[in-house]
Amino acid sequence: MEPLVTNHVLINNTRIAHGVHGQGEPVILLHGTPSSSLIWRNVLPQLTSNGYRVHLFDFLGYGLSERPWDPAIDTSISGQVTILEGLLKHWGLESAHFVAHDIGGGVAQRLAVSSPQRVRSLTLIDVVSFDSYPSKRTREQMERGLETLIKSPDEEHRAHFKEWLLSAVHDKEKLTGSSLETYLDYISGPVGQPSLFQHQVRHYDHKHTMEIAEKLPELAKLPVQLIWGAQDTWQLTDWAHKLHETIPGSDLTILEDCGHFSLEDQPEKISQLILAFLKRG
Repeated sequence: MEPLVTNHVLINNTRIAHGVHGQGEPVILLHGTPSSSLIWRNVLPQLTSNGYRVHLFDFLGYGLSERPWDPAIDTSISGQVTILEGLLKHWGLESAHFVAHDIGGGVAQRLAVSSPQRVRSLTLIDVVSFDSYPSKRTREQMERGLETLIKSPDEEHRAHFKEWLLSAVHDKEKLTGSSLETYLDYISGPVGQPSLFQHQVRHYDHKHTMEIAEKLPELAKLPVQLIWGAQDTWQLTDWAHKLHETIPGSDLTILEDCGHFSLEDQPEKISQLILAFLKRG
């Protein structure tokens, strides 16, 4: 599949793949795990055709960005905030609208709490929050140890994560016929497989969201929209309702026939919700 991030820049001495599309008011899209900026491919054209300039990037350790050899380099949710801040400087943006999915929502929450003046609006889609992650299934896998997971045979690894990714959508046939193999390629092979565990799974730690949980009510000062898949088995809708109750004045929409990778299941409906929210100001 054609990538959305074809430019590269050094942020904190690490290479970040990023892209800027369209003209108009800036919107920044933040992906999650174990995906990449590719998850926005069906939303981006809707934003640019409606007069928005879209900025997006692959997190450090993800997609087409650098996969650091040094495990001391921080690719956690908190570490990605630093990368985002560097990109804001590179893009020349004082503020923007933020739309985030999965752990990208953790990055967005931390930025919005620490620097609310940089956030014009915030849309959170099936995001991690509080202590909603890692899931029981992921914790059980992590207990096998990173070295064991890194060294598992490629065929076994791909089969496991193919099933894992398919569990993130309601329409499995649709994902299989589109981006599934590309997602698998990013997290498999001699670079992708160890990188998945070193830079993604290793940092599935809810301390990054619990540290700011008490400050989430402060986001009531911002326009906040929550969008959730009704069939999300990774981040249950209970978390959507908890976030909604914690952030006074926030909007909440639950989409039927939609799993955790809601951007794969219902990109048209999500695009409509984002655009309507942005146009309301």
